[in-house]
Amino acid sequence: MGKQAGRESLPPKHVVITGASSGIGAALAEAFAREGARLTLFGRNAERLEAVAGRCKTWGVEPWLRVADVTDEAVMRHLLAVCDQETPIDIVIANAGIGGSDAMAATSGEDAGVVGDVLRTNVLGVTNTVAPLVSRFHTRKRGHIVIVSSLAGLIGLPDTPAYSASKAAVRTYGHALRRLFAGSGVKVTVVCPGFVETPMGANLPFRGPFTWSADRAAVYILRGLERGKREIIFPFPLALAMGLATYLPMSVADVILRRVRGRILGKKKI
Repeated sequence: MGKQAGRESLPPKHVVITGASSGIGAALAEAFAREGARLTLFGRNAERLEAVAGRCKTWGVEPWLRVADVTDEAVMRHLLAVCDQETPIDIVIANAGIGGSDAMAATSGEDAGVVGDVLRTNVLGVTNTVAPLVSRFHTRKRGHIVIVSSLAGLIGLPDTPAYSASKAAVRTYGHALRRLFAGSGVKVTVVCPGFVETPMGANLPFRGPFTWSADRAAVYILRGLERGKREIIFPFPLALAMGLATYLPMSVADVILRRVRGRILGKKKI
C-alpha cells in the first residue's frame, strides 16, 4: 500500500472512505494521503470535508469529495458507480456511523427514533457502501472491503443497546462476506476499535479506558490492512477483556459488566 522501492510505476490505490469528515475517517484519509493514495472522501458536512481535503493536500494528494448521506441507497449506488468508473476502486472503507452520547440509552430505555437512526446509519450505511461494489470487485477478482465495527459489537453493552446491535450486525456481515469471497481475490477486513478520541467520543460523559488518538488508530488500521488481517481489533487489553466475557456464563459476564460499567461511569469528565 505504501510506496516501495521498485514499485514507483504502479498507479496509486484508489481508496474510498465514508464518514471522512472527522474522527477515524478523517485520520484514515490523512494516513492514506501520506502513502500517496488516490482518495474519494464521503461525508455529510461539506465544510469539514474540505478541511480534511486541505490537510491531505499537504501530502500532494487532492481528494475527490462527495457530500452524501450513506443511508440514501440510490445516491450511494450512483456515486460509487461514478467513482469506480472514473478510476477503479481498490479499497472501500465503510466507516460512517452514529455513536457517542447520541447513541447512549437513558435509564428508561431508548427512543424509537434514535434506534432507527442508529440502525439505518450504522447498518444500512455500511451495506449501501459495500453492496454496490461487491460485484465489481468480484468481476475484477480484486478489491478490499473494510468495515468499521466496534468492540461494542462483541458483547451487548447496557448503555448502548442499538449501537451494540448495529456493530454486531456489521461485524457478522463483514466476516460472512469474507468467507463468501474466499479465494476470489476480494479481501474483507473488519475493524473493531475501542474508545478513540473523536468528536463523536468527545461528547461522552466519561473518558473510556485505554483511549487511543484517532491518528494512532488510523496508523494501526493501515498497517493491519497492509498485513492482510481479517480483523483489526484494539486496544488489546480492552479487546481481550470483552472477548473473554463472551465465553463466560451470562450470569458471570453480567456481574463483571455491571462492575466495570460502574467504574467507567464513575470517571466523569472534568
